[in-house]
Amino acid sequence: MKTVTSEDIQAAKQRFGIVGQSPALLEAIGRALRVAPIDLSVLIIGESGTGKEFFPKIIHNAGARKHARYIAVNCGAIPEGTIDSELFGHEKGAFTGAVGSRKGYFEEADGGTIFLDEVGELPLTTQARLLRVLETGEFIKVGSSQVQKTNIRVVAATNVDMAQAVADGKFREDLYYRLSTVQINVPPLRDRGDDIMLLARSFASAFSEKYQTPELRLDQAARILMQTYRWPGNVRQLKNVVEQLSLFEGGEPVGRDTLAEYLPMINYSPTVVSAPGASSSSNNAYARERDALFNMIFSLRSEVDRLRARIDGAAADQPMKPAPCLPEFTHFTEAEEPAAPSAAAPLSLEETEKEMIREALERNGGRRKQAAAELNISERTLYRKIKDYELE
Repeated sequence: MKTVTSEDIQAAKQRFGIVGQSPALLEAIGRALRVAPIDLSVLIIGESGTGKEFFPKIIHNAGARKHARYIAVNCGAIPEGTIDSELFGHEKGAFTGAVGSRKGYFEEADGGTIFLDEVGELPLTTQARLLRVLETGEFIKVGSSQVQKTNIRVVAATNVDMAQAVADGKFREDLYYRLSTVQINVPPLRDRGDDIMLLARSFASAFSEKYQTPELRLDQAARILMQTYRWPGNVRQLKNVVEQLSLFEGGEPVGRDTLAEYLPMINYSPTVVSAPGASSSSNNAYARERDALFNMIFSLRSEVDRLRARIDGAAADQPMKPAPCLPEFTHFTEAEEPAAPSAAAPLSLEETEKEMIREALERNGGRRKQAAAELNISERTLYRKIKDYELE
C-alpha cells in the first residue's frame, strides 16, 4: 500500500474540512489514503453521525478514478420496492409508472466510484444483485433480460453490527466479506477526547459568522459537561447543539445547567453494560471512581484558583502585560461548581435506545418521519426498532 505521511493526512483534513487530532481519527484517514490507489471495495464502519461520508470522498479523490463520476446513495432512504430500479435502472413498462427506460446509479457512475451509505439496510434481493456486480461487474435492469457491464468501485458504509446482521440472516455473508476487503473504523465522538472542544469551537465560529450573533462562551462547568457527555448522535448532534446555543445563547455566559437544557440527559453518564451473570458491584465501583474523578477535577481547579490569587497578590504593585492567547469561543467565568453526577442504575444499550426512540416519538406526536429525522436514522430503521421494542 501507499506510504502516507502526516502531511498527507493534514492535507486531506484541510481539503474536506475534517476537524480533529485524535489518534483513531488520524488512523482512519491514513487508512483511507493508503487504500485509495488500490481498486478494492471498502467498508466503512461507524455510528450514525460520526462523519463516515468523508472517507469515500477521500478514497475517490486520492485514487485513479478521481476524474470520473462519484455518486453517493443513501440506501436507507430509498423504499424497498424501488431500490433495485434506482441502483440498476429499469426498462419501459417494467412496473406501474415506468413510462420509459431509466439508467441506474451503477450505469451512471460507470468508470467512477459509488458510495452506498447505510448498506446494511439493503433488502436481501438487492444484496444478491450487488454481489453479482462486485464479482463480475455485471447487472441486469429491472424488466430486462440483457446483461450489462459496469466498471465501478464500491465504497459502502454502515452503522449496523454486520457480524450480528449476518448471524440474524439479515445480510448475506458472502456479500459482507466481498464488501469488507478493506475495513475502516470511524471512532465515535465520545472516544475522540479533545476533538469535542475543537469541533465545538469550529462550529461556534462558523455559526457566529453565519447568523451574525455574538461569540459563544462556555464556563468551565459547561466545558466539563460537554466533554463528559456521551454524544449518542456524535458530530452531527454536537453541531446541532452548538448551532442552537449560538442562536439563543450567544454573548451570554453559558453554564452547565443552560447547556444541559440542550442535551438529552439520559445519556449524560457513560453507559455501563454488564456481562451476563455479573453482579452490580462492578457498576457501583465504576460510579465511585467516576465521582472521585469529578471531585479531583474540582479540587484541582480550587488549587489553581488559590495559586492564581497568591500570584496576583505578589504582583499587585507591578504592571502586568496580558499574556497572548489563541482565540477561542470558550471563556472561563466564575460559576458554581457542578455537582458530581449521581450513581443512578445504568441503562443497557438496548434500554437506552428504546427510551430515546420512545421520547422522540412523544416529542413529535407519534409522527415517525419527524422522529426518524431527529434521531438521525432512516424511517425504515425506525419502523424496525419500533417493532423490535414493541413501541406500537
